[in-house]
Amino acid sequence: MRWLGFLLLLVGAAGVWAGEVFLIPENNPKPIYPRELFRAGITGEVRIRFTVYADGSVNKLSILQSNHPDLAEAARKAITQWRFKPWAVEGDTPAEQEVTAPMVFRLDLDTPIHTNQWLKQLRCRDINEALVNFPEYAWVDSAVFDYTRAYLSNVIYTTQLQNEERLALIAKLNKRVPKIFRECRNSPVRKYMSLLPEDIRKLL
Repeated sequence: MRWLGFLLLLVGAAGVWAGEVFLIPENNPKPIYPRELFRAGITGEVRIRFTVYADGSVNKLSILQSNHPDLAEAARKAITQWRFKPWAVEGDTPAEQEVTAPMVFRLDLDTPIHTNQWLKQLRCRDINEALVNFPEYAWVDSAVFDYTRAYLSNVIYTTQLQNEERLALIAKLNKRVPKIFRECRNSPVRKYMSLLPEDIRKLL
């Protein structure tokens, strides 16, 4: 699921104060989480500064901090498309406003509640049905593995696991994907959990 993990901690539906102008978003698409980073479990935050003009357009983007250059590029591409409600420049109202905002890229933000319970009950026949028309190269990007990676990246485990440990577990999961699917085809009644590496299974 490509939408999993997207979040803008930035200009919400109600707007954000920026100096003397109350900025109201009209078109603020979310950044596209780079698929390779999402698959590898790489998370991070981008702090970006930009200027909003009275006509609602955005320019003068500057990356202040980023955990990864691809995350920074994803944030930049999204913000270049942003538009805000125009305002009248009169009296003390400025013609432009500078905004500094964070964009957080995490895998678990849109994960359904009790994901681990769903994963524990999931049987191979359900995986087989969901992926009947999936090419082998796309197996690793299927929902079941997206949710498993997201669960390993949730807030609980980010405080319990070193980032290197978490990334290593996700790499191990990704490597196991072809074997899991082949075993599922041979044993449709088998539970998905039984096919996971033991150290991942214990965390779920």
